[in-house]
Amino acid sequence: MKALVTGASGFLGSHIVDACVRAGDEVRVLVRRESDLTYLRTVPGVEFAYGDLRDEASVRRATDGIDVVHHSAARVTDRGTRAQFQDENVAGTERLMTAAREAGARRFVFISSPSALMGVRGGDQIDIDESEPYPARHLNLYSETKAAAERLVLAGERADFTTVALRPRAVWGPRDHSGFMPRLIAKMMAGSLPDLSGGRRVYASLCHCTNAADACVRAARADGVGGRAYFIADEEPVEVWSMLALLAERFGGKPPTRQVSHGVLRALAFTADMVWKLPPLAKNSSPPLSRYTLALLTRSATYDTSAARKDLAAPLVDHETGMAELESWIDSIGGVNEFIRKVH
Repeated sequence: MKALVTGASGFLGSHIVDACVRAGDEVRVLVRRESDLTYLRTVPGVEFAYGDLRDEASVRRATDGIDVVHHSAARVTDRGTRAQFQDENVAGTERLMTAAREAGARRFVFISSPSALMGVRGGDQIDIDESEPYPARHLNLYSETKAAAERLVLAGERADFTTVALRPRAVWGPRDHSGFMPRLIAKMMAGSLPDLSGGRRVYASLCHCTNAADACVRAARADGVGGRAYFIADEEPVEVWSMLALLAERFGGKPPTRQVSHGVLRALAFTADMVWKLPPLAKNSSPPLSRYTLALLTRSATYDTSAARKDLAAPLVDHETGMAELESWIDSIGGVNEFIRKVH
């Protein structure tokens, strides 16, 4: 099988490349020349297609002769205007899917996110399954455009073109320098992360990078998955604030103890979200606090993954094994300061 991976220079995308290679696939990656390609150049047999999802010609070249597309590239931060999110997350997905189908690809695996189900007025989501509806109003542009792209992909299912969406949340593990875990560890190393729990337990499903990447490879081969979305997560959810205390202990940071009023935080996050709608700010920086970030740390979000277990497979890596692997990798690159160096 010949696979195209987008977003391959990023954290999850690089692990999808690894999983494809382990499965015996020929792998092509669509990457920008200016991206950090250091790791990808060490993976034997990877073919480089240079371009951008916004450029139709480069997308067509990248999809030529491909059997399956793993679409991991996306604008994932709070930084960006509505036009940027729409062009990269929705229009870019449509360009890629159209080119893949016209080039004769048989399958399109879209890396979606449970954020597609995060609404402005939503609360805890405990053990929800794939029947959970999209909210009327999404929490931010990322959530809104991931939902729009997911709908587009699933509606593209055809008898000769299988489409499937995977929803891993809070992907973590080796080679992550800018995701949620290094960001939170950086704040704890600086002693600047307050306890936002409000005295309640906040549960979250996480997804180790190997579990997410393995699900992609299996979705590229499984029967009966067309037109469907799947939650992908580790075996057991974690309690967020207990996990953060353990991370602080492991890496020498200061565990969150300072309590902050949720009312004040909600007001600050709402104000920041409104101000950061101004294009000059949105294009060049992320808000210091957003309703989305606040929701990730204060709303419980756990998922029923029985559908993925049935149609794909059980997760390969448990939480403790993954943590030991992460700690070993951090040691191998020079310690926690190197791990968080790129966080900004």
